[in-house]
Amino acid sequence: MSTVAADQSPAVPSPGPAPSPVEAALAGLPRVVDLLAARAEEHDRDATFPYQGIEAVHEAGLLTLTVDARYGGPGGTLADTVQVLAQLGRGDASVAVVTAFTLLQHAEQARTAGWPTAGYRRLLTESRRGPALVNTLRAEPGSREGEPPATVARWDGEAWLLTGRKTYCTGAEALAWMAVTARTDEPVPRTGTFLVRGESEGLEVDPTWDQLGLRASASHDVVLDEVRVPAELALGLNPPGTGTGKGAAASAAAAAVPAAELARAWHDLALSAVAVGVARSAQDWLVRFLHQRTPANLTEPLGSLPRYRSALGEIEAQLIGAEELVHGLAARVDRAEPEAVARTGPAHLLATRAATAAVQQAVSLTGNPGLSRRHPLERYLRDVLSSRVHLAPDEAVLEAAGRAALERGARH
Repeated sequence: MSTVAADQSPAVPSPGPAPSPVEAALAGLPRVVDLLAARAEEHDRDATFPYQGIEAVHEAGLLTLTVDARYGGPGGTLADTVQVLAQLGRGDASVAVVTAFTLLQHAEQARTAGWPTAGYRRLLTESRRGPALVNTLRAEPGSREGEPPATVARWDGEAWLLTGRKTYCTGAEALAWMAVTARTDEPVPRTGTFLVRGESEGLEVDPTWDQLGLRASASHDVVLDEVRVPAELALGLNPPGTGTGKGAAASAAAAAVPAAELARAWHDLALSAVAVGVARSAQDWLVRFLHQRTPANLTEPLGSLPRYRSALGEIEAQLIGAEELVHGLAARVDRAEPEAVARTGPAHLLATRAATAAVQQAVSLTGNPGLSRRHPLERYLRDVLSSRVHLAPDEAVLEAAGRAALERGARH
């Protein structure tokens, strides 16, 4: 047996390496998820915005996870992002979706540096003081894919004045900044993105969002009536026919994958992760139900019956497949693999289908209790069904995938 000399102190183990900013943020996830779950039913019932939940996400460092290291941020990857959003989706899908769009904005800035330096520094300063939510406002009532925006920017000699209506603006009532797509009223219109403060004069949030699910996401319409935007906050307004902005063009040319395709890939996988997180919460509730529910004609819980175990296994298999698809592609997109980027549209469709099927099966296995407002399973069903608002139409995704398959076949 070894002894320690009287004049010696026992050796103290040296501490391990300090966690990285990303690791520190991820360590706070379980507590945040619990906080979100505790208030989710209330916000869903009343369709109220989850300010407290967003504050918890911010305080844990998760709302700025994708701020690039050159701006002093953690530099979170897409793989980190889908991990976070899948967990937040377990707590409150509305908070997860609102968080997703802010993370996507910071990630795009890391890739393209599209925001002017002064404007982005202002956003980061606000982010240190409290939650600073951001979203891109593209959709318009009655608009079609590929059409120029109906929102108009008019130059008054000193600034741009924006007028129009945007719809499905997730987090509308709490956004610190809105990246609004609009066309100029010039003889040859140009299309650009205008950075608008959420508190701007002439901007109004029209509370139109009254959906089946994601009820706390405040995805209302935003109405702009000559909202003033300084020239330096108008992005991508090049002379007609010259393409994208200089910085974005340089980034796209230097990258293996065009910036727009990377942005779509991040969007596809981020929103897929939220849907899968919702389905995992539904499965968790189902497992507790099967452990506890013993019908009058049985002596053991439903979970003891082979048909229920088999059905639960089907749900597990669906969600394993969806998770492996989303997380696996995320790591490959982080490596800028063109083939992985091209697959995220179908992956979003498949993951959302799997998540929806899993929750629907959980509801069918539980019968009346699964549809009762006294239990969260019916909310999970409504949230996962409503996640389709962020998914491109099935036929568009499948047509694009089929066209790509035909083109591959023609090359061989």
